[in-house]
Amino acid sequence: MEENYYDILEVNKNASPEIIEKAYKTLVKKYHPDLQENNLKNNYEEKIKKINEAYEILSNPEKRKNYDLQLQNNEISKEDYNNLYNENINLKNEINYLKNNINLNNSYQTQNVKNNIQQNQNTSYENNINQEEINQKINNAVNKAYHDAYVQDLKNRGYKIKYKKTSKDFLALILTVGVILIIGFILWQIPFTRNYLIELYYDNPALQFIVNLFLNIFK
Repeated sequence: MEENYYDILEVNKNASPEIIEKAYKTLVKKYHPDLQENNLKNNYEEKIKKINEAYEILSNPEKRKNYDLQLQNNEISKEDYNNLYNENINLKNEINYLKNNINLNNSYQTQNVKNNIQQNQNTSYENNINQEEINQKINNAVNKAYHDAYVQDLKNRGYKIKYKKTSKDFLALILTVGVILIIGFILWQIPFTRNYLIELYYDNPALQFIVNLFLNIFK
C-alpha cells in the first residue's frame, strides 16, 4: 500500500500541528543527505523530498483538511474490507467447485467418447461382415447367370448340350432365375449396393453382355 503523508512523517492522523512539526525536524536531522555516506546520498535525497512534501501539506490547515478528505474517500472501512475479503473467499470456493465439476464432466465425456468409439468399431465390423455376405451373394448370382447365359449361347450356336432335361431341372431353372431377380431387386433398393452394381456393370464386359442379353429376352 502506498505511504500517505502521515506515514512518511511517522505520526498518526490525529497528530497536533506541534507534533507534526517536531516529527518533521527529527526526520530531517536523521535523514539529511549531508549526514549520509556518498553512495547513499541519492536515496536519502529522495526520502527528504517526500518528507518536505508531507510537511508542506500537513502543516497547512487548509491543505491538511483537503488531504484528509481525499484519504477518507480513498480508504475503505473495516466492514467493507471484511465484506470484500469474504466475497473473495466465496469466489475462490465457487471457482474450485466449477473446476471440480468440469474435471468430472470431462472424465464422463471422455468415457462416453471411448464407449462410442468402441460401439462404432463393433458396428463397422458387423457392417463389413454383412457387406461381405452381400458381395458373395452378388458374385454367386452373377456366376450363375453367366453360366446360364453361356449355355444358352452355345445352344444358339448349334452346340448340343448332352444331358437330359427333366421337369425338375426346368423348375429349378425357373426358381433360380426368380431368386436372382428377387435378390437383384432387393439389392437395387439399397443405395450402396445399387452404386456397387452400376460400377460392376460398367467395369465388367461379361456382366454387360449378360444384362443386355436378359434385357433383350424380356423385351
